Amino acid sequence: MVSMPKKKSSLTLKRVLALLLAYVMLCFAGGVVTSLLLLPAAVAVNNTVKATLPSLSVEGIDFDVTSLPQKSTIYASDGKTVIASFYAQNREVVPIKNISSYMQKAVVAREDKRFFEHNGVDVQGVLRAFVQTYVKKGDTQGGSTLTQQYVKNVLLVQAQEDNDPIAEYNASEDTVARKIREMLIAVQMERKYTKAEILQGYLNIAQFGRNSLYGVETAAKRYFNVSAKDLNVVQSATIAAITKNPTQYDPSVKSNQAAAEKQRNIVLDLMYQQGYITKKQHDEAKATPLVKTLNIQSVEVNSGCQSAGDSAYFCDYVTNKILNSTEFGKTRAERVRLLNQGGLKIYSTMDVNANSAAMKTARETIPVNDSSGFEVVIAAIQPGTGKVLGFGINRTYDATDAARTDSTKTAINYAVDEDDGGGQGFPVGSTWKPINMVAWMLAGHSINESLTTSTVYNLSKFNCGTHKFSGYWSVHNVNGYTVSPESPFLALVRSHNTTQASMASTIGLCAIANTAKTLGYHNSPSGEEDIYSDISFNAPMVIGAVQASPLSMANVYATIAANGVECTPIAMTKVLDSSGNQLKVPSANCHQAISSEVAQTTAYAMNQGVVRSDGVAKSTQLDNNRKTFAKTGTNEENYMLTGGFVPQVASFVAVGNAEYQVDFTGKTINGVTHSTWYGEYIAAPAWKKFMDTYLKAANISVDNNYGTPASKFLTTSSSTS
Repeated sequence: MVSMPKKKSSLTLKRVLALLLAYVMLCFAGGVVTSLLLLPAAVAVNNTVKATLPSLSVEGIDFDVTSLPQKSTIYASDGKTVIASFYAQNREVVPIKNISSYMQKAVVAREDKRFFEHNGVDVQGVLRAFVQTYVKKGDTQGGSTLTQQYVKNVLLVQAQEDNDPIAEYNASEDTVARKIREMLIAVQMERKYTKAEILQGYLNIAQFGRNSLYGVETAAKRYFNVSAKDLNVVQSATIAAITKNPTQYDPSVKSNQAAAEKQRNIVLDLMYQQGYITKKQHDEAKATPLVKTLNIQSVEVNSGCQSAGDSAYFCDYVTNKILNSTEFGKTRAERVRLLNQGGLKIYSTMDVNANSAAMKTARETIPVNDSSGFEVVIAAIQPGTGKVLGFGINRTYDATDAARTDSTKTAINYAVDEDDGGGQGFPVGSTWKPINMVAWMLAGHSINESLTTSTVYNLSKFNCGTHKFSGYWSVHNVNGYTVSPESPFLALVRSHNTTQASMASTIGLCAIANTAKTLGYHNSPSGEEDIYSDISFNAPMVIGAVQASPLSMANVYATIAANGVECTPIAMTKVLDSSGNQLKVPSANCHQAISSEVAQTTAYAMNQGVVRSDGVAKSTQLDNNRKTFAKTGTNEENYMLTGGFVPQVASFVAVGNAEYQVDFTGKTINGVTHSTWYGEYIAAPAWKKFMDTYLKAANISVDNNYGTPASKFLTTSSSTS
């Protein structure tokens, strides 16, 4: 009684397969339409068969080889240096004309010797598999053709793209239903596509090694450092052998090489038996040790910014720009898919020299493992173009859980806004003051006007538009007192806060806020970007009590450096899709924000007053007597900052604890101790070191013609505040 159900089950399975074979032969002989007319009668014989019937619909299944997931690559501004690659499957699609004939023949010989004879399903192969598996009780065999294997791979890839685990399971489960479905679609495919197109699809979709290595082009470069079009006999046989077991036959693994050579030789035998190579070619190839043919190239084991080294923070910035930009898809999910599977070539603005100099400077200023724990953050941008050149952070980029418990590691790029993968920003202190000077001139005033100052201001004097303030603001300079009267020019030279307050009370706080926006400024915290946000729009704003990213401040300085032309920072200049079509990228929107006269007069004040005279930023003077424009700053005892420019590059340095405020007082940093720290002690030297290093490495010539003041802004007059 116990054995009866087993016997019945076995007969049922054989019956299913017999019906399947009958159906396949009908497909082969009379086509799908004829078979559909006869299939219902056959199915009625057994409910088990009926349960396995798939739908003939192949709608939504894209067998176009160009739609396969392909890795996207980010390049530096030189168009050659690879920053990082992103992929769900590491693949580079190539047309059949760019795949050597030996490679095509090798995979046909190995996988489907009657490929050019059958119509999608190899009846002889299925019969052989049936007899071997169920009559002779031998090893299980599938009898799948190359077309069926291509179908299986495409269904699996689509399920993964759609994040559909059920479809993924159905595409790979070892069942009769799956086999039938593959056969049905394979027959339809053979009616729609040529053999060359199907072979092309298979060679681009198949897995040829570990670590998500897919497609013959990637395999050729990985194992032999050649393109697929240049593969010879022995190389082709080696690659064709891998698909049977991509993990065990991957020849880049030393422990696999004996097995890989054995499998390669099997392919060579098959190629000879099927007339694809001569006996001489066969014998010479087979006698060649596999290890002597290999030229293993590195392959990205970890895709994305994690493997980008010192370019990782810039990589993260580019990634976030793509994921935040509607140019790359309506939804974030679409953009993620495009980045990981779209085969994009992304040409970024990162200057290798600038990024390298910034990272080196940051780590030498305060070593990664310094006991102080302070961050050094640098951002650089090209004036007049919006091109972000590089970032420096004295941290190791790490997006894994390890960064949670290791303060030397982080995936947060503190140089950029929170929405772009950054933090909350830094209070920028006195580096804000050039913005006040620009606002002052835009309001029609001279930088040499004599202003009455005080240490206490009635906040109602800062009223503007609908914005009303009440109460009093107590403000003082670093020495505790004020200088009255004092001009805006001397106030910038001496970095006096009280005169900044006097300027704001004269022209109104809105004039300064609007100027900041005009110059390209915005706050860093997500949702609080507008300068009129509660976190920034108040009287202390005029002495830098804001939350800004170093990149935002570098961009403000870049506007002053570019004769008043403001550009939105950009991370990439060009993006090509997998077909070579150019995609739209976010624009820099460069425009004349302020007059050249205002920009150059501000630059004049920063150079002649702040740097070259007895100003607070004299330690920033660049090498080779290069005309230097800079401003230092501090925020209480918690942050030290320096921003500045030459006509070709603007940059900004912030030093402090990026997560929360930490007092610098009495701290030892990189072996140096000060009872009181100022920007010129650490941020200014870091700024100078970065600029000198980059300018020399990039061979940027000295241009000392910038910074000519407009006479109308230099007149001396009085103004009572």
